[in-house]
Amino acid sequence: MANSPLQIVKERFKDKAGLLSAVKGLMTDELWLDRLNSDKGLDSVSNAKLLRLHTVLSEVKTKFGTRAKLIDAVLDHAKRVKDTDFKATLSRMPTPRLLEIFRVGERAKKRAAN
Repeated sequence: MANSPLQIVKERFKDKAGLLSAVKGLMTDELWLDRLNSDKGLDSVSNAKLLRLHTVLSEVKTKFGTRAKLIDAVLDHAKRVKDTDFKATLSRMPTPRLLEIFRVGERAKKRAAN
């Protein structure tokens, strides 16, 4: 049986405060668009969403380094490197959505190769 989000938080980060500090450490301008509700903040976000956000931001940081490089990789998969309007559209999207678009592009590339 899979562990609950609370159990995962306790195993990996000891408590929610540790998870929050880890996520906030990854929320730099290079990886994150600041669209957070200033009234509520991250404290009201569920453990599952915070874990997913931490996983996504960690993967983007290790694989690409920055959002800009992730956007370039998405443009490369779509074969639209010179399309500035598409690049502007992608730059307004949140990082988790960009990573999902990249993954879809990878799957399509693998299918085309077979």
